[in-house]
Amino acid sequence: PAVLRQRRRVSDQAGLDARQRRANVTGALGAVPGSGRLLAAGPVVLVDDLMTTGASLAEAARAVTAAGGLVIGAAVVAAPLTGINRN
Repeated sequence: PAVLRQRRRVSDQAGLDARQRRANVTGALGAVPGSGRLLAAGPVVLVDDLMTTGASLAEAARAVTAAGGLVIGAAVVAAPLTGINRN
């Protein structure tokens, strides 16, 4: 079950630099009421579909920790190609 939810709206992250992305998502996530028991049951691994700067994962980790969970890692499905010669 999902334990995080949006607490407030955020702007589209496209075109924002790392600092702007952090500011955009800070405080945007919170734990679903009643999820504290699940979070206390064992360690948490965050899962994200795409990581660019890590701002969303950092916010998710903050929210889980604030609700009493222990984040031990993250799994990411995709990340942008940067600094790779594609020739």
